[in-house]
Amino acid sequence: MTFRIEEKIILQNNDKVNLKKWLIKNEYRKLYPKRKIYSLYFDNYNRDIYSDSEEGCIPRKKIRIRNYPNIEVSQKNLEIKTSAVEGRFKISKKINNSIYKKFLNFGYFDKYYGICKPIRLVEYEREYLSNNFFRITIDSNINYSLFNSKIKFKDNFDVMEFKSDNLNLKSWILENTYFAKSRFSKYCRSYYFIN
Repeated sequence: MTFRIEEKIILQNNDKVNLKKWLIKNEYRKLYPKRKIYSLYFDNYNRDIYSDSEEGCIPRKKIRIRNYPNIEVSQKNLEIKTSAVEGRFKISKKINNSIYKKFLNFGYFDKYYGICKPIRLVEYEREYLSNNFFRITIDSNINYSLFNSKIKFKDNFDVMEFKSDNLNLKSWILENTYFAKSRFSKYCRSYYFIN
């Protein structure tokens, strides 16, 4: 388990031309083809994970199952993202269909939040880029839905995220990018679109 930088930037339509120039200037290259991602978020009965995230409480977690449906073998990962005083870290573990169905039917037990059930599904397309210092992801076509609902709500923003294990590089992001930095939780954004 390692702590890492995760700095998010909201991209509006007029940012996209400038972003391409900025990526070329900073020598970013594609790591993988663009992928479709499904993230199924879990929360307890009181929606404490949502509340803690909105309030910025520390420590807090996000619990989700991430699925990559369009790669050769559809892969599901249970991911626990933790924000603590020391920083942010993520634990990711592959799960098989049997465990996946168990989580869907009975929920996931977390020591802090208790029984957490699937609540919201977020679908989006992700691009992966990298240079010598950072990995960047750009998420677009973000859609939100309630778990087991076919009604989708489309976000009007894209989001770019800087990721690095080198915590000393955080100040570089703030000094060398002119895009608007922001907290951007897809799980929390889903509540904005779906009451």
